[in-house]
Amino acid sequence: MATQLPRRLGSALALVTGAGSGIGRAVSVRLAREGAAVAACDLDGAAAQETVRLLGGPGSKERAPGGNHAAFQADVSEARTARRLLEQVQACFSRPPSVVVSCAGITRDEFLLHMSEDDWDKVIAVNLKGIFLVTQAAAQALVSSGCRGSIINISSIVGKVGNMGQTNYSASKAGVIGLTQTAARELARHGIRCNSVLPGFIATPMTQKVPQKVLDKVTRMIPMGHLGDPEDVADVVAFLASEDSGYITGASVEVTGGLFM
Repeated sequence: MATQLPRRLGSALALVTGAGSGIGRAVSVRLAREGAAVAACDLDGAAAQETVRLLGGPGSKERAPGGNHAAFQADVSEARTARRLLEQVQACFSRPPSVVVSCAGITRDEFLLHMSEDDWDKVIAVNLKGIFLVTQAAAQALVSSGCRGSIINISSIVGKVGNMGQTNYSASKAGVIGLTQTAARELARHGIRCNSVLPGFIATPMTQKVPQKVLDKVTRMIPMGHLGDPEDVADVVAFLASEDSGYITGASVEVTGGLFM
């Protein structure tokens, strides 16, 4: 019989961007199982709605133990849309989210010598500017309401070590680390903690685009011998979202199976 998880987030409202698939969906499921109400946001509104169905749909093995959840559609790379997202979440739940997890991200891979300006701009806009906009809007809402909170931004191990063919992605994820550390310094006095999570190679729709021979090569480099699962990242996010990590801010937690240690 499965062990009942302690419901560490029973009074929390969690906003998760990129919630329609992969790490974002796994995070949404885990936070809901911890008792949080989840505002699941994705550029693909139907995918966000499917995530919400998993959180509380009848007959779903992932059904959350209570709590009300809602789906939202938004392009986090647009300032007006990001602000409106926070307004919509507050209107729906009558409070700002006390947990904010930015998982939305894209890739447009190409070697530096051939990368287009457009592919650079698109990745930076979603992966870095989008996290800035959501972090800023969420922090403003929390400070205005006098609420404490935990902001968790999904970076990547390639933000520390780089990766062939991913100049734009690596730069965006390195920026997320710096952004999060600075936000942690500025927001600590308001009772808001900010941390980043650095996944390695995780089995998600994003890594499914990687050629199998490349995945095989990478897998051989991972001390633990296999790719991670989205749930491995979600476990760390749940810890950082809870008061179990109440004295942790400005941290960058690697979830890589030992890759690049």
